[in-house]
Amino acid sequence: MSNNSNPNYFRLGAFVLAAIGALIAVILIFGGGKFFQKSFMVETYIKQSVTGLDAGAAVRFRGVKIGQVTSIGLSGDIYERNLPFHDRRQYVVVRMQIFGDKVNEDQISEFVKNNLRARIKSMGITGVNYVEFDFIAHASDTPALPFSWKPEYPVIPSMPNQADEIISGIQNLIGALNNMNIDGTQKKLDALLGNLNVMMAGDGRGNEGMIESVKQLNVIMARINKATDKEELGVLMRELVAATSSLRQTITSVQGDTVLTIENIKQASENLNEFSRIASQSPSSLIWSDPPKKITPTSSGGQSGAQK
Repeated sequence: MSNNSNPNYFRLGAFVLAAIGALIAVILIFGGGKFFQKSFMVETYIKQSVTGLDAGAAVRFRGVKIGQVTSIGLSGDIYERNLPFHDRRQYVVVRMQIFGDKVNEDQISEFVKNNLRARIKSMGITGVNYVEFDFIAHASDTPALPFSWKPEYPVIPSMPNQADEIISGIQNLIGALNNMNIDGTQKKLDALLGNLNVMMAGDGRGNEGMIESVKQLNVIMARINKATDKEELGVLMRELVAATSSLRQTITSVQGDTVLTIENIKQASENLNEFSRIASQSPSSLIWSDPPKKITPTSSGGQSGAQK
């Protein structure tokens, strides 16, 4: 009996060892050798809900997987056990394993100064979330969460979840709408619409409205188009050319008459000058053409006169 049972135990032990070896081989194959891969730990603190994020979720940098989430807990249970409950911040502490060569705290601090942030994102409609690392340009708008304890691993500040930001924006919008004077705004809108109607249709008291103005403008444009018709424009140009030619002839005729008139005036002026010279030198010549001859008495006449 004992001789027959020894081979069975041997076979059973060999089967168990083979199964364990196969299991280890499968783990190494499907694990991609990550058991022997270098890695380091970081953590981040989140103030919002992390529903959908579980241990084992992927950690990505700009979409590329670089690690995984190892644990999720509350700061009250990890760092704030000695504080009263009302003094605890109760952040969500997410610890992550990052694959690759270890990065020291100084290098991580430099990355944080360059706005490296962690944010929870969703995989779509599946509801599964992951942690996304990226350099955020407007990271200064969301300051890092303050804490007073010494962290166990380097800390990468977090950004609010995009879904939480959307919900917060909607809540702020609803609050603003509640604070808005809707009745007053509606009255102002009604008055504005009334003014627009008056401006468009007119008020019947001298204000014809924009519609009537557009009609009149269309009539004016039609007249302008008619006036600029090719045939009428050609007739107008021909009449303009004829009027220009007539004006040129008139100006030429006036110039000829003007020259003749100037010559006559010049001749009359010379005659008048000559007349003035003659009148001043010999006024008698104005009546007689030549001056009268001098009368000299004869000798006989003189003697007869003496004898008498």
